[in-house]
Amino acid sequence: MQQEIYGVVSIILTVFFIALSWWALQAIRFDLFLKKPDGAQAKLLQILLSLVIGYEVARFFLDYLSWSLIIGQVFS
Repeated sequence: MQQEIYGVVSIILTVFFIALSWWALQAIRFDLFLKKPDGAQAKLLQILLSLVIGYEVARFFLDYLSWSLIIGQVFS
């Protein structure tokens, strides 16, 4: 895969999985765990968690894509 295409795919997947993790984190009741669940610190925590989770999931899929392309080259 060309570097430019891989770069665009990386950005799109990372943003997609960050947004998906943000959406999934909305289902968690943070009021059970935090003192001020509506405060700025709670929102920052949600943002940071969605960034970390989304980035790691995107990295997993990008690594998988890279590995599958390498395996394809080995057998050709």
